[in-house]
Formats: sequence, structure tokens, C-alpha cells
Amino acid sequence: MATRPLQTPIGARVAAAARRSAGRLEERLEAERERIALWLPVALGAGIAAWFALPTQMHWIGLLLLLAAGALTGLMFGWQRRAGRMLAIGCAVVAAGLLLIWIRAAWVAAPVLARPVTTEFSAKVERVEPLPARGQIRLIVRPHGRADLSPRIRLTARSEQAVGVAPGEAIGVRARLMPPPTASLPGGYDFAQRAWFDRIGAVGTIFGDIARAPGAGEGKQPLRARLTRHVHNRIDGSAGGIAAALVTGDRGAIDPADDEAMRRSGLAHLLSISGLHVTAVVGFAMLLAMRLLAFSRRLALRGLVLPLAAAVAALVGGGYTLLAGAEVPTLRSFIAALLVLIAFLLGREALTLRLVAAGALIVLVWRPEALAGPSFQLSFTAVTAIIALHESRRMQTFLARREELWVMRLWRGVVGLVLTGLAVEIALTPIALFHFHKAGLYGALANVIAIPLTTFVIMPFEALALLFDTIGLGAPFWWVAEQALKLLIVLAHTVAGAPGAVATLPVFPAWGFALAVIGGLWILLWRTRWRRAGAVPLIAGMAVLLAQPRPDLLITGDGRHVAAALPDGGYAMLRARAGDYVRDTMAEAAGIDTPLAALADLDHVDCNRDFCRWVQGGRTILAAHGRDRIEGAEMAAACAAADVVISERWLPRECAARWLTIDRDTLPQTGGLALYLGERPRAVVALAAGDAHPWRQPPQVSGNDEAVPTSALAR
Repeated sequence: MATRPLQTPIGARVAAAARRSAGRLEERLEAERERIALWLPVALGAGIAAWFALPTQMHWIGLLLLLAAGALTGLMFGWQRRAGRMLAIGCAVVAAGLLLIWIRAAWVAAPVLARPVTTEFSAKVERVEPLPARGQIRLIVRPHGRADLSPRIRLTARSEQAVGVAPGEAIGVRARLMPPPTASLPGGYDFAQRAWFDRIGAVGTIFGDIARAPGAGEGKQPLRARLTRHVHNRIDGSAGGIAAALVTGDRGAIDPADDEAMRRSGLAHLLSISGLHVTAVVGFAMLLAMRLLAFSRRLALRGLVLPLAAAVAALVGGGYTLLAGAEVPTLRSFIAALLVLIAFLLGREALTLRLVAAGALIVLVWRPEALAGPSFQLSFTAVTAIIALHESRRMQTFLARREELWVMRLWRGVVGLVLTGLAVEIALTPIALFHFHKAGLYGALANVIAIPLTTFVIMPFEALALLFDTIGLGAPFWWVAEQALKLLIVLAHTVAGAPGAVATLPVFPAWGFALAVIGGLWILLWRTRWRRAGAVPLIAGMAVLLAQPRPDLLITGDGRHVAAALPDGGYAMLRARAGDYVRDTMAEAAGIDTPLAALADLDHVDCNRDFCRWVQGGRTILAAHGRDRIEGAEMAAACAAADVVISERWLPRECAARWLTIDRDTLPQTGGLALYLGERPRAVVALAAGDAHPWRQPPQVSGNDEAVPTSALAR
């Protein structure tokens, strides 16, 4: 009698498949064991990013509980397995990142001004930031004797108002103060978030003269300010502003048009003191120290030349970092330089992704809020892309030294520089589009000229000029540096003005950006073939970006400014006299690179002294731009016939649109809006409902209008 074969239970099949999958995963991780540690800063950053993305404490606590469950699951899976250890450690590090930024946000808590006020007060100057290109000086001050004001305030004055004001000085001012502004449009720059971590509770503009203590004068200016002014005295205009930016990090004297050209041409990284600048300073310092120390036979025979030269280079790099203000790119570069010097002394390979990971961990632990800013993202992504490219076998083979003509060596160097620039541009494009809504496309080619020009001409001649200025012989070196800087500006304008030089796109959804980042990191950090899987989320994220529709209407957070999309791809403004800042903000959010027209000049728009009405996307729009009060009964019919009504003022109850009514009652809850009209209209807001981050619901001070006698202001 034939017997039927036993059927394998479904559970056993699933268990067998799970064991096979676990075995293959272990094999993959074993092959990548040297790269696993690179994911530690990624995990820490994921926790920090989750805290910024999730709106309330309940969400943060819920995520911590999920991460605890994940860590326990990893332990149950088996500590002896790499996958189990990675899951447990990864969840713990993500939780550490979330707790780190949460604690940091609570640690820096300071009261924020509740409402705009005009008041007089005395204060101590903490920092002075000259902005010569705008004719302004920015002051960070600490008021005293005014418990109703924020403990730290940022003030803006005209250059002639604040001549000679120095840190540590006591001043008296009359100023118009307001709370730190939030993003005026969805996806825009949220200064309130940055101000919270900088402990700035109010911003304002100074009226009239600044009262100063007797004896205050020019002699108290810090070294950075004196050095910046010295550079400006030697080189005028934007060239001098760039020269100062390379030495002290002060970009205030760069003309806005030249600054924008540098950004559009992909050369803006040269203006922020980072890897290129710190590497050049540390490298030149070490080379010079080695040459000088080698004259000592005793030091050379004892093998002390290299350690002492490394110490000198570290001190010079540290001084340069402090002089430049110790911003995130500068600090990251200095940390990396220190690690490189240590690797040299230990005889280890210096430029590796482990060095980048170590630098990222240090910066994130020290300033976790830096993760949310474009500076951190751009600088670390660029360095990671460069090292990952040069670690590839094909790139190493192509650039390997060999016996060949110098022309071929030069050609290989140029091609290597172009490929490196392309890799950096590709890696940075999603970040630039997410934060700035625009990205330069010809940066790789422009940098072929700009980087050698900056590294081997501008910076060395500036250093020599400063050195020889001590004996009054720096003029020839300043002349060479100035000509090179002017050439750099011409290059920036030429590239920025080329057809198709800039890609512009509207607001990039945060989840699409996250997909692109995950895919890019997967490709950059792994080495084996499974790195190719990162192309899936990367392509998906970029597809989300490219498929993002243009908003039909953009409305700023104060309700004053409205931009409407036009059939030809442009936009038109409700208020034709809007300033350049508002126009630039609107253009960035819309993803365009063309001037904005005036709504009143269009044939399909009907305007009177109070309102403009037009039809867009099948919807009737009614937008107020007048200042006169209109009775509700007179507005009721017009509002009822409109799908969207927009006003910066309070609207009477009788004014109710068919779909959406926007006025002073609703704007504080929504902030700026982007409206997408059509069959299923939707609104994207700048302020998410229920957002409980501390800068959204801060402790407040009243900021009472209080006059202080002028004679007492600077005591």
C-alpha cells in the first residue's frame, strides 16, 4: 500500500525561510563589517530628525517606547548575531539622539517676546556683525534691568548708527522689537527655530542714535572685527568681502548680486569656511613647520619633526577655527583635520569615512540642532561623497600614479576633479532643492577653475599679504589676491548667467527628502553589491520631487502678500510694490527663476481700491489689498460668490467663502499657505496644527512699552 508523503506545515516553511533569510543577512553584514560603524552617526541623526519631525511629546514618548521594543527584539534575536546587535544598538542610538535633542531644547529655553513693542532699554553688547553690503550692523545684546524683555535680543542698526560699537560695551537704544519670525511660507526658513537654540527671544530695529557709555571707542574691537576691517581697507567691494570671508568667515561685505551669483554657479561653498579652507591652512602650516623644524639636527634625528609640525598645524587650525567663528562647517573641518593629523602620527590611512563619521558624531553630540540646518547636511554630504568616490576601485585605478607624460597626468587630474565635482553636485542637489528650492547645475565645471584658484592663489597670497603687512610690504600680495578675486566673481557671474544654469523646483515634501537621503546614504556607506538597492528610495524620493505640482496660490504668514500662478509658468503678485525679500521668498517657494508680474496688470484680473478678483483653476479668488473698513453687509455677496477669500485684516462674520476664508483670525494658526486648486483643492500650511515644539509654545514675556531716561541708558 502506497504511503502519502508527509506535508510540511506552513509554520515550518516560514521558519525555514526566515532562517535562510537571516543566514543571508548575516553573510551580507559579515562582508560589510568594517562599514557598520559608519551608521552610528546616521542612527543618532535619525533620532534627532524624528524629534524635529514629530509634533508632540506623546509622539516622542511613543517613539521611545517603540525603540525600546526594537532594542529588546534585537537582544532576543541574539546578541551573538550581527543583525541582533545592530538592531539593539541602532535602536538605542536612535533613542539617544531623540533624548539628546529633547534635552538640548529644554536646556536652552529662554522666554520669547509675546508681541511687537516699541521701547527703550539699556543693554550689554555681546556680539557685533557688520553687514557693509547692506549698510547695516547687527548686534546681539543682553538687556539689563528689564525683566519684561527677552534675555537675549538681536538688533539691526544702520552702519552710521553703530559706528565703533564693540562687544562688552554698554549701550542704550530705542527699538521696535518683535518675536522671532516663523517661516512665512510652507517649506521656508524658520528663524524661530534657529533663534530658540541661539537663545534669542526677540529681534528688532534701532531707532535714532545709540547712547553709549563715556569712553567707549574703537579700541575695544575684537581681533576678528579688526582683521575683517583691515582686509576691507586693502580690497574694496565684493572682492574685499570674499577676501574677508576666507580669512574670518565674515560675509557681510559681499554684494547680494555677487553672493547670489556664487550660489547659482555652485561656488557658494567657497564663502563658508569649511574643508577646503581649513585643509589649506593646516596643510600649509604643517609644511612650513616641517621645513623649519628640519633645520634642527637634534629634532630630526630624534624623529620629532613630524609630531611637532602636526602640533603646530593643529594650533594654527584651532586658531583659524576660532577666528572664523567656529561655525558648523568650520568646526567639522577642524575636527576632521585633527583626526587626519592623529592618523598620520599613528601611521594609519587618514582620509576615510570613519573620520567623517567621527566628526559627525562629535558635532551632533555637541550641537544636535545643527542636523536640521543646511550647513551640516551640505558639508558632511559633500565630504562623504568625495571620500566614497575616491575609495572606489575604478577611481583609484584611474588616478593611480604611473609612468606617463606630464600632459596625461594633468589630464587625469582634471578629469578626477570634474568627476569629484559631479559626484558632489549630484549628492548635494536634493539637499539644495529641499532647503533653497534651487540648485546650480554647472558647479562641477566652475569648481575646476575656482578651487585651484582659491587654494593656490587667493588664500596663499592673502596669507602672505597679512604677514608682510606687519612690515608695511603687503601691497603687491594684496594686488594679486584682488585680481584673482575679481576673476572668481567674473567666473561666478558667467556660469550663473549661462542658459539652464539653475534648476528650480517648488516645495520638496519632507518624506520625499527623507527617502532620497536614505537611498543616498545606503549607496555611499556600503561597499558590496547590495549598495545598489539604495537607488530605489533615492529614485523614489527624486521622483516625488520632480512630480511635485506648483502651488496655484502662495499666501505669506501675515496675509499681506499673495502670488498667483500664471498659465505661462510665472507668478504674479497682489502687491506690486513688495520688497525684494518677499519676492525672492515667493519665487523660491514657487520654484521659479523669473521676475514676478503684477496681478492688477493682467487682463483676467478685476481690481478696485479694496479687492482683486480673478478665476484660477476653476475657482474664484477674492483678495483684499486696501486699508479701508468695509461693512459686512456690503461684502457678504462678494464673499459668498468666491471659493477663496484672502485678507490680512479681520473679516466680518458675513464674509464666508465657499471653500476657504483666510484672515487675521486664521493666519496665526496656519502661518503661510500654499493652495492647490482643482477638483480636490487642498491647502498646505507653514504651521502644523498641534505642534508642541518649544519655539511654537515658548515661555513669554510681555515686553511692556517702557521709557528709560536717555541719560541712564548707557550706565
